[in-house]
Amino acid sequence: MRESDIPLTAVSTPSGMLWEWLVMPQGLKNAPATFNRCVTHLLRSVRDFAPSYFDDVFIHSRAVDGKSEVEMHKEHLRRLFALMRKHKLYANLKKCIFGASEIPVLGCLVGKNGVRPDPGKVSDQ
Repeated sequence: MRESDIPLTAVSTPSGMLWEWLVMPQGLKNAPATFNRCVTHLLRSVRDFAPSYFDDVFIHSRAVDGKSEVEMHKEHLRRLFALMRKHKLYANLKKCIFGASEIPVLGCLVGKNGVRPDPGKVSDQ
């Protein structure tokens, strides 16, 4: 939450205390859409290689201008992390997957060969 928006969240209690949210409270009806719009806006300069879906960012890299896929991926990571640092966005490293050829997304596996169902999510019924 922007520091300038904190006073807008102020609530006065019956005991006379004033409370303000320092982070976006969960459970608000429009909080997910607002958060998604905010992240999409902040990361717009890297959306060519790092599209986002709510709090997930997917970086895809190809070999370009004599640089390998790995070199491009490292460059893309540096640009994304610099942008996140600038806007005070933080990654949970326990949830990060780096340098994978395929990643799980919404019950599917996504990679350079396309999208396929995640075998762990498909039943044999």
